[in-house]
Amino acid sequence: MKIAFLGPHASFTQLAAAQLFSDEELLPQASILDCFNAVENGDAVKAVVPLENSIEGTVSMTLDYLYKTPSIKIEAEAVMPIAHHLMIHPENSIEDVERIYSHPQALAQSFHFLDTHYKEIPKQDFSSTAAAAKFVSENPDTAIAAVANQFAANLYGLKIINRNIQDFEQNHTRFIIISKEHTQYQNDHLEVLGEKSGMLITLPEDHPGGLHQVLSVFAWRKMNLSKIESRTLKTGLGNYFFFINVEGPWQDILHGNALKELESINANIDFLGNYREFLLES
Repeated sequence: MKIAFLGPHASFTQLAAAQLFSDEELLPQASILDCFNAVENGDAVKAVVPLENSIEGTVSMTLDYLYKTPSIKIEAEAVMPIAHHLMIHPENSIEDVERIYSHPQALAQSFHFLDTHYKEIPKQDFSSTAAAAKFVSENPDTAIAAVANQFAANLYGLKIINRNIQDFEQNHTRFIIISKEHTQYQNDHLEVLGEKSGMLITLPEDHPGGLHQVLSVFAWRKMNLSKIESRTLKTGLGNYFFFINVEGPWQDILHGNALKELESINANIDFLGNYREFLLES
């Protein structure tokens, strides 16, 4: 079975995909859109993409493409601790480094450490942490460094100078498995953190109390919402859709009646599935 993931090789998403699909063929993709297209076009059966980081927040592109491709659903969530390391080519010395490369989020998540210890060294955005590590490995004649993970250091033969440079210990990224199969992912080897339902809701029109109407459907039923995220529909100011997570296992009467009530107030609902949340290793 072919599984697409947000690449390149040695990205954090590959680390997640490798734990979720240890015996399957993993296909790196250049962007989140490419991951969705691979599933939509049948080039891959499933894909693993990032949804949220505990420091930097929601990955807006993932929400946008969930909305734009209604045939694609969520099979599972997976949470992975994120550890960033500063690495150089083994032929170089950290004292000679002229520039530090990494993905903008990794640089942001390591800002205080880098600002304290390497304040005078310019930092430059790169397409991914893994691509930055690869770039360092391919340019031994240039004194540069990368912020990336342990897998990238091993893959590209780099020397780690500083470990765990992220500014917050509770740095986690939430990934989702997407597919067109509308099934629930199962894995007996991973710890299950919980269960939830995901849905995209669009209000029929922008009117006072519209969002309150939607939220009250869950409130009076005492259904806990663990996430509410708004995204613009890109059709004009004030037009949004909402990504909502409802905690707990699916209950036909409780959840089914909630969806029926949402339909009765003319809300448009794209039900993404009921799925489990798993814990991964960093």
